Amino acid sequence: MGRPLFLYIFLFYWRFLYALFTVEAPQPLCTVERGNNVTMECTFPVNGKLEFKDLSVSWEKKDESKQVYELLKGEEDLKSQHNDFRGRIKLLKENLNLGQSLLQISDVKLRDAGVYRCVVVYGGADYKTIHLKVKAPYRIINQRVVSTGHNEWKLTCQSEGYPEAEVIWQNRNYEDLTDKANTRFETGSDQLYHMTSTLTIKSAIDEIFYCIFWNKELQENTSAILHITDSADGTLQTESRRFVGAALIATAFIGSGLLFLLCMRKARENKSNRTPVVSSSIAKMSKDKDTHDCRDASFEDRELKYMQIEKT
Repeated sequence: MGRPLFLYIFLFYWRFLYALFTVEAPQPLCTVERGNNVTMECTFPVNGKLEFKDLSVSWEKKDESKQVYELLKGEEDLKSQHNDFRGRIKLLKENLNLGQSLLQISDVKLRDAGVYRCVVVYGGADYKTIHLKVKAPYRIINQRVVSTGHNEWKLTCQSEGYPEAEVIWQNRNYEDLTDKANTRFETGSDQLYHMTSTLTIKSAIDEIFYCIFWNKELQENTSAILHITDSADGTLQTESRRFVGAALIATAFIGSGLLFLLCMRKARENKSNRTPVVSSSIAKMSKDKDTHDCRDASFEDRELKYMQIEKT
């Protein structure tokens, strides 16, 4: 009974008193990003203290005839509220005293986009419409570069958003390669466009390409840079670094062996000469070998740095 009664009241007053009572919409166009909250506003004259028992406010999604919110004679009535809006709608009642009907929609969905009608009956009757646009920018682009052999590469960009975007491909010199790409999309229950674009092209290494998701309706774009590199280079550098390290260790080991033999030879010579000073020198060299393994300190530092690099 609430909705038919409200319409009757509105039509009665609107026919006779519409010229004396005017509802305004300060922002007839409102844009919000999916998942955020939005507050739409319409204003009406109060002329003194507001009498809630004489006030009726209705918000509906005009293009789909869905009831969003209703305040009938100062009392909230949600029996006719459409399921799409249950639990996500709030009328900021404290602002009604100021002649403001503020409708808040939380966690905005893509399906919330459309034309809303705000109807106010308070000694007179009038309405205004507000167009709500919901956007979902293509913020994150997942990318992949795969070699297919013979200097041919498959470049892929994936992203999701709303509405449908145009995917543009360019090379380092910003030449348009879009005609060579294959772009497709799917839409799910979330109404988002899940877009995948693939460019197969011959290219040398160390080249860069751009994929751009252009949202014409929102006049927004998001781009990604795809860099073609020879993955074998990194392996070769790693293997080369390890080879150099092994060679240095082997060289040091051989050098240590030769030094040890030289020390033993000198020790035998000194022993035969029975020189106390030389004997003391031999004892010192033997002690150094136990501590430092007769290695060059500069080589030890280099090896330590190399080990730290390997760990990182």
